[in-house]
Formats: sequence, structure tokens, C-alpha cells
Amino acid sequence: MEKIITSKNRHFVLVHRSCHGPWCWYKLITLLKAEGHRVMVVDLAALGINPKQVDDLNDVDNYMEPLMEFMAGLPVEEQVVLACHSMGGVAVDVAMEIFSNKIAVGVFVTAFMPGPKLPMTQIGQVT
Repeated sequence: MEKIITSKNRHFVLVHRSCHGPWCWYKLITLLKAEGHRVMVVDLAALGINPKQVDDLNDVDNYMEPLMEFMAGLPVEEQVVLACHSMGGVAVDVAMEIFSNKIAVGVFVTAFMPGPKLPMTQIGQVT
């Protein structure tokens, strides 16, 4: 973990929350770039400036499509630091399962973190 944090020229991929867009990361983008890192901010479907509209989304897969397409397009040998906030955690959780070989570490900043024993349908339910 220390190597990931201290090494320069890491590639950070930031995923915003629902009801926001890539702009919410503007301060972090500036700080990361100032330290010599590459930064990509994914604009999830029907949010930010993504051209898809809410009516175009049939399911959560459509919402996550921009991140999945980005991850699929990464070179096989490249590993990114994938960070998310809030509802962006749903997309990052899926990406970490599908593209585990392309992710050095996942960072969940007050984000949803579903998993095998905690499916998305149970998050937020009172027990």
C-alpha cells in the first residue's frame, strides 16, 4: 500500500456520486496533478455532461456504462487507483470485480460498498 501512495505518476480514476458530475472532484484533481499524477474523471450516465438522459437508463448497468467502457479500454498492464464517492461506489464495486487486474487499489470515500454478503438491494434497509 505504501508503494501506491508514495509512487509518482499513478493514474487516478475518480467516480462521482449521483446528482453530481466530474466537477465535484476539481480540488482533488488539482492536488493530484500538482504531485505528478495522471487523473481521469468518469462522467456516469445521465449525470454531469454525459449525453444520456435518465429516460435512457433501463437499469444500473446503463448508469455504470461509461466507467466499464473506460476500464475495458485500459491497456492490460496498466493499473489505476479507482476512487469513488457515495453512489459511485456501486459502479466501482462492479468494476473491481470485473477488472481486478487493472486496479491497484479502490478508495471508497463515504461510498456505497455492496458485496457478496451485502447486495445493493439491502443497502439502506433497516434491520
